[in-house]
Amino acid sequence: MASWSTSTPLPILLGLLSILLLHPLTTTFGIRLGIIHRRSPDLPIFREAPSFQNGEQCGSEKADGIHVAMTLDANYIRGTMAAVFSLLQHSTCPENLYFHFLSAHIAPEFFSSIKSTFPYLNFKTYAFDSNRVRGKISKSIRQALDQPMNYARIYLANILPPDMGRVIYLDSDLVVVDDIAKLWSVDMEDKVVAAPEYCQANFTQYFTDTFWSDPDLSKTFRGRNPCYFNTGVMVVDVDKWRKGGYTQKVEECMALQKRKRIYNLGSLPPFLLVLAGNIKAVDHRWNQHGLGGDNFEGKCRSLHPGPISLLHWSGKGKPWLRLDSRKPCTVDHLWAPYDLYHSSRHSLEE
Repeated sequence: MASWSTSTPLPILLGLLSILLLHPLTTTFGIRLGIIHRRSPDLPIFREAPSFQNGEQCGSEKADGIHVAMTLDANYIRGTMAAVFSLLQHSTCPENLYFHFLSAHIAPEFFSSIKSTFPYLNFKTYAFDSNRVRGKISKSIRQALDQPMNYARIYLANILPPDMGRVIYLDSDLVVVDDIAKLWSVDMEDKVVAAPEYCQANFTQYFTDTFWSDPDLSKTFRGRNPCYFNTGVMVVDVDKWRKGGYTQKVEECMALQKRKRIYNLGSLPPFLLVLAGNIKAVDHRWNQHGLGGDNFEGKCRSLHPGPISLLHWSGKGKPWLRLDSRKPCTVDHLWAPYDLYHSSRHSLEE
């Protein structure tokens, strides 16, 4: 940004100011000049988060940057804010975090909300064309799973900058309670995706009898040891995803679902069809999932035994809704300290 001397003529300053007002500018990572837009009444108001600074051992922000991709949705933005806050709070090098937000509507209200809550955040927003996937979605067991933004993760490699090598994709209904750099540094071992695997889960339940009884489809996993993994927490080699045509592979599975109902869930099964048994497994501590209960009732669940780096409210129940209804589950109180909602009774005192 240009620096102004006190001797700059007033007419020139006024002329430049008028240009900025008429033509707002957006820089690469989240600094905006121009008109300040009033926030939509549909979006919650959030408290400003404290600023977080790098420790002495941190390297260059750009050279050692950690890239995190998330979606922006009015129904989940409260969760997104809590997730971002948790990532910053537990990071040794918070200034090295770069956030990439995908949204079906690049509304000024989203930008304003993020910027006012996290004034120093490195972030960029991207438009996701929901029409690209809308006609490919098959009805699932829960309406929330059928929303186009639930499928945006399939198109990360098509949307993010071409020079980005790796990104961590995170859902909005989670908080991180460890340094995300530990997950970022995982050795991918030439795999396109790294995520916790759960081989004790009944893998057959993710597909219908139509799938397993088909002589050709039932051979899909031949030569693989397929295990369930949750797509809400993934490290993705963006370059390998792009070169391997994985977006097209997942879309082909969705097209098959349109012809034959081979699964009942939303965006998860096509990922499993393409990648199960061929990902880099990381420690389970990086996805303590299922805290939102099942997909029908969202009943309370307890924590799984073992160390925890990430808490994930996958399932129907969301912590902010249960807390507001005054019917929280015990685990929801682990999410509450990261809630920046301005009228929240559950967040930390300033």
